[in-house]
Amino acid sequence: MRFASAKKAQVWTKRGKEKVRTRTKKVACKAAALPQCDLDDMLLPCSLVAENQLDALRKVSVVVADTGDIEQVKKYKPVDCTTNPSLMLKAASMPEYEHLLRSVLSTPEKYLPEERPMSGAIDLLSVEFGSELLKSVPGRVSTECDAHLSYDTQKTIDKGRKLIDLYAAKGIEPSRVYIKIASTWEGIKACEVLEKEGINCNMTLLFSMAQAMACADVGATLISPFVGRILDWYKKAYSREYEPWEDPGVQSVKRIYKYYKLNGFKTIVMAASFRNVGEIREISGCDNITISPALLKELEDCTDPLEVKLLSADAANIQCDPEIPDYTELDSSTFNAMHSADQMATDKLAEGIESFSKDQEKLEALLQSMKGT
Repeated sequence: MRFASAKKAQVWTKRGKEKVRTRTKKVACKAAALPQCDLDDMLLPCSLVAENQLDALRKVSVVVADTGDIEQVKKYKPVDCTTNPSLMLKAASMPEYEHLLRSVLSTPEKYLPEERPMSGAIDLLSVEFGSELLKSVPGRVSTECDAHLSYDTQKTIDKGRKLIDLYAAKGIEPSRVYIKIASTWEGIKACEVLEKEGINCNMTLLFSMAQAMACADVGATLISPFVGRILDWYKKAYSREYEPWEDPGVQSVKRIYKYYKLNGFKTIVMAASFRNVGEIREISGCDNITISPALLKELEDCTDPLEVKLLSADAANIQCDPEIPDYTELDSSTFNAMHSADQMATDKLAEGIESFSKDQEKLEALLQSMKGT
């Protein structure tokens, strides 16, 4: 991977005792004419200087907007964007998006499922939001399967196919969409089927190494480990604060990233759910990072050098605690035993599914209340 502009990023590298330093004063940053640098030739640690830390981060990670607010996506110009029921609920309460809700309500009821008909309306609304978001990004949008289906493989498969069909009806190719599925064993098996059909999946609500290993085994295109929610659990459980470098969520991402790179998995690691910019800085270099508008602004406002923490070419030297396990292909019983042994992951997966389900129900209630008004 090479820098798009030598004027916007400069690098120093350290190999053993030798140090090569090319960083100049910030005032000279814009004007400096430096040769292009190949990140694959670098070893950790390394740092980047750019106009701001967001620009620097874009050199080593794909930046994704974690919002359903179309105006925020236009402002920060991410490559991809992702939504979930909680983000959609927030966006749906904004007056500027009322027209999307109204367009969904105009759908004849015969096209909606008899059981929870508004759940069908939410599918339509998800695609409406996704289609609008895709007008502002060059890459993909992640669209969530109904969390109520998280423990039903066949219904998740059916929902994934339906969402892709709804996008196709609007002229949007499957290559521009990720289907988001909760990383239960049932969801992972649904992912296996959908991936074989060419429907790429974003495995979400991922908290354990077992989930990450199983998702890679079935060929998931992308996973979303939830950094901040992991931190939340540890802070509550142990009544203490964590520095970014020791943050349990950060350590989880580092372990998964290292495991994938050293074992040759192509699954994209997209770190998600951050509580502060320190967490983001500690995993800079991760394949993809999905960031809320507030934290995107903090990165954009900071002009300090950004130290790169993760490089696929130097994955063996990534420091993580605990170290990664040996490669193991998991079956259902092994997965359940390994995942259940992680109390944090067990709690947060169940909590996340419940939270997304409740927010979906709130969206359904909102649409129901708007009918006839």
